[in-house]
Amino acid sequence: MADIKTFYLPDLGEGLPDATVVEWHVKAGDSIKLDAPLCSMETAKAVVDVPSPYTGKVVKLHGAPGDIIETGAALADFEPDPNAKQRAEAEATGHHHGPKKGVERSVGSPAPDDAGNVIASDEGGEVQTGGTDREDEGTVVGAMVSGNTVHVEQAASIGGVKVVPAVRALAKKLKVDLTRVRPSGADGVVTMQDVKNAAANGSAALGAAPARAVPASAGRHLAPELPQPGHAPQGQQRGPVSLAGKPVRTAPPSVQASGQPEQLKGVRRNMARVMADAHAQVVPTTLVDDADLHAWIGKQDITARLIRAIVAACKTVPALNAWFDGKNLSRTLHPQVDIGIAVDTDDGLFVPALRNADVLDAAGVRAAVKRLRTQVEDRSIPASELSGYTISLSNFGMFAGRYATPVVVPPTVAIIGAGKLSHDVVAVIGGIEVHRRMPISLTFDHRAATGGEAARFLKALLDDLALPN
Repeated sequence: MADIKTFYLPDLGEGLPDATVVEWHVKAGDSIKLDAPLCSMETAKAVVDVPSPYTGKVVKLHGAPGDIIETGAALADFEPDPNAKQRAEAEATGHHHGPKKGVERSVGSPAPDDAGNVIASDEGGEVQTGGTDREDEGTVVGAMVSGNTVHVEQAASIGGVKVVPAVRALAKKLKVDLTRVRPSGADGVVTMQDVKNAAANGSAALGAAPARAVPASAGRHLAPELPQPGHAPQGQQRGPVSLAGKPVRTAPPSVQASGQPEQLKGVRRNMARVMADAHAQVVPTTLVDDADLHAWIGKQDITARLIRAIVAACKTVPALNAWFDGKNLSRTLHPQVDIGIAVDTDDGLFVPALRNADVLDAAGVRAAVKRLRTQVEDRSIPASELSGYTISLSNFGMFAGRYATPVVVPPTVAIIGAGKLSHDVVAVIGGIEVHRRMPISLTFDHRAATGGEAARFLKALLDDLALPN
């Protein structure tokens, strides 16, 4: 009887409970080599290739593209080739995660710990809530671990096309045929922009059946004309009309509602978890005020000024540049200022960390923010850059809105929200003037900071923004 091995989905380096199958690179019955790409999985922060843990035949795939697989659940079954050299079971591979507690383990899979957790690194998770430090081993996060060496994720050639997993996922989403895309990357790699360009100009669209011609008369059957006042169609009762003579709907709105529920995946799924956890854990309080920018000289970088003002406020009131552990009622004050910058995307919210903002000048801030935004947009940002910030900024005013109650995500203590700039009439000695002002909202965890500390923090931030340059 063949020796069947079950491969369980490993922790993909982010401490998340599941991941979504984007694409299988094999099918049941195929032969596969050790470390060859098995499938692409989407997590909250990246799309990564999961390598095969065996050389042999693929017996069964657990899940189809779009399915959500829990960490520690079965991903694929293999029949290892007895004549091929296989990796030792105890060797660090990034593959050796067993099932969750209560699920039968195959030979060689690690046992869960006393708490029912599979032993694996959870470093890089969105929220760090304590626990012991562990080596970043046994994970896959935009990289494949082979032996004791981490191979940085590179473009894999599948179907003759060199492309990284995130770009393949985008092509699948935009219905772009990668074999028809002209690569612009180094060594013939198809880039994110190549796929976006192909989708925009339609030069590499996947084949689709031609649209069926619809007779002009068909419109009558698809959208029957509404009855006009006094002219009900033959054999029908005239519908109710408003005082203006227009047909009105009498059925409840819910009767007319349409649409199908869908599972949240990837970034949005993680965002939902993080927001729910924050709501359950934090005691939020919000202060609002307006920064007067009337004294600014010449054109200035608003984002850089915001970052500088946050740094100045953190130095004045360190209590808000901190982490708070609600379980142990302890806090950590940080000497450096790492600011989480909220970036809105179609896939959901990312919060990359602007490291060491306290030592960057305006040009350094602009370059760093641009780099982070680019990496978020093309999904190339390392997971390590999406956690560990000490305070957060949401510049929602670039779209709309004056004040807000932004969400504090543990373990951080505070988040600043910058609203839309406006020209307001303000009272001055001897009359009134029109000043350019920026609405500022500060939400803080009242368990970790007092109202006085928050108010002093806000004042320091406003004072710095009010400086001429």
